Amino acid sequence: MHRITGVAIFFFLLVHVLDTSLVRVSPEAYNAVLGTYKNPLMAVGEVGLVAAIVYHAFNGLRIILVDFWKGGTKHHKKMLWAVVVLSVITVGAFAIRHLMLALGGH
Repeated sequence: MHRITGVAIFFFLLVHVLDTSLVRVSPEAYNAVLGTYKNPLMAVGEVGLVAAIVYHAFNGLRIILVDFWKGGTKHHKKMLWAVVVLSVITVGAFAIRHLMLALGGH
């Protein structure tokens, strides 16, 4: 999962840099692209992006602990469950607020 989320985040960043660079070429094209992003499907996609980033960040910290902490390998399964729980709580809180704003407008 760590590699999959890393690759997904990389491709998002690539697309993000490309569409942001449109502002230098044509502000009208840039505004048109931004307009296509304002729909319910993209709001759900943004939740997926945040989920990938949050999991990747928490799991990256777990990997650092496994690599550099003497007890890391002994506790790696507990830390993985902590990563999962923290990710679900963080993404859940974000998703509720984000989807309320994106879909409900309040």
